[in-house]
Amino acid sequence: MEHTENKKIRKGSSDKRAKIITAARDLFLSDGFERSSVDAIAAKAGVSKRTVYDYYGDKQNLLLTVVEDSSSAVLDMIEQGISDHLSEFTDLKQALILFCEQIVASANGSSDYMALIRLVMVEAANLPDSFLEKLDKATEEGLTRRFTAFGQDGLLDVPDPEMATKHFTALTFLLVFNQPGQTGTLGAEQTKRIITEGVRVFLCAYAPRGV
Repeated sequence: MEHTENKKIRKGSSDKRAKIITAARDLFLSDGFERSSVDAIAAKAGVSKRTVYDYYGDKQNLLLTVVEDSSSAVLDMIEQGISDHLSEFTDLKQALILFCEQIVASANGSSDYMALIRLVMVEAANLPDSFLEKLDKATEEGLTRRFTAFGQDGLLDVPDPEMATKHFTALTFLLVFNQPGQTGTLGAEQTKRIITEGVRVFLCAYAPRGV
């Protein structure tokens, strides 16, 4: 997923770009977007203020790039889970449960996932609606493709695969992450219960008629 920018931005060295992104992400998470100055980002990255502007155009574009970088790691995590559990299997219910458990385990150990969630929640007002829509679509795209294939194979009845994907994620791993009052990771037993019940409810709604 790439955002467009009218300004001419230098490609620069990958090392400098990585340092700027890391510095910006750290400051956006600790101080917030509005309170994080380009001067502070440049100082933390060990580059000049002009270099930050040359590479990223402005602070808004830098925030978009930080979110995109974090989302790329999350997309890789989802695609890995799909490859590991939803490409070949003998039991769809068990495959869906294992997929969700892997997503939860990977996300709990991923600084990129935690950064993405916090930035999107806290800085939503500084992110264009079109960007957030593209982000949602990108993170759901892999599952939507699999649910479409499951429908074609007669494993699911999914007239609207995109909606089925939203229902599935809301009932399973997103429900784990969004437990009210949750300040840390859930225990394995509670996580298993939420995911297993969520998959059961999903299959009740989307199992082929007569199955």
